[in-house]
Amino acid sequence: MKIEEHKVGSPKSVDEPVGKRDNSKIYFFIIAIAALLATNIYFYVKFKSSGEKLYTVTLQKENLQTEIDRIEAELDNLKAQNVVPTEELNAAEQDARGKIEELRKGLEKGEVSDKDVEAAKQDVARLKDQVAKIKDEITGLRIKNELLAETNSQLKEEVNSSNNKVEALNSERRNLNDKISKASNLKVSNIHIAGVELKKSGDVELETKAKRIDKMQINFTLADNPLAAVGKKDIYVRIINPKGNLIADSEDLFYVHGEKLQYTFKESINFSNNGQEYQMTWSDEGHKFQKGAYTVLLYADNAIMGRSSIVLK
Repeated sequence: MKIEEHKVGSPKSVDEPVGKRDNSKIYFFIIAIAALLATNIYFYVKFKSSGEKLYTVTLQKENLQTEIDRIEAELDNLKAQNVVPTEELNAAEQDARGKIEELRKGLEKGEVSDKDVEAAKQDVARLKDQVAKIKDEITGLRIKNELLAETNSQLKEEVNSSNNKVEALNSERRNLNDKISKASNLKVSNIHIAGVELKKSGDVELETKAKRIDKMQINFTLADNPLAAVGKKDIYVRIINPKGNLIADSEDLFYVHGEKLQYTFKESINFSNNGQEYQMTWSDEGHKFQKGAYTVLLYADNAIMGRSSIVLK
């Protein structure tokens, strides 16, 4: 009886389907891991880029804020200068400050895009140019003011110098006039005081006894003076009694070198400037003459002409 041989397959051929399944699983895990890594890398790069972008925007905002602060400080500094600005400069300054306020509000927003930052940069650049123009104009005004002040100072010095010269000339003129006035003052060349008694017959006799004297007679001669003007002259007489008191009314006043003086009586004469002798008489109405010395002082043209005395017994 022939026995048929039955070939049994080798172990390798039997395990082949299982190996294929294992390989498929390995490939699947590799692909999954790769996809996960790719996803992680994508999100890492994305978030890193976003973080860097946020940092960059924040830094730009800070720089812009610093620049705006600097521009505002420069505006304040320009304002502090003692320069009177024109209406155009005032308008430009108000416009610049308005832009600064707008930029601050824009930068204070919670979210600022690249577009916002770029627009803000352009606004800041324009603002810097505007402030620079304002600064140049104010500097120009300051220079003009300084030049005007210097010119005014020079003019004041010239005016003061001219005023000083005029004052010096006026002073010299006044001194000269004073000298001429003093030189032109009338002076008594001879003066004589006498007491006179009026007789019932109408005659006049000289008398030295006080109780008999009715009037005091004043005779004087004026010295020739080529600088004195001829014509009418008011002669003021001051008489001091033996007790040393001036005989005068409080309302009878005249001036001597700007000072008010009381006078006893006054009389007008016609000065001819030819050595003429003049005579005046005076009586102390209501009073008798006293024993003692009477002093008589004569004045004309606000100056004293001469003086003399008489002693009554």
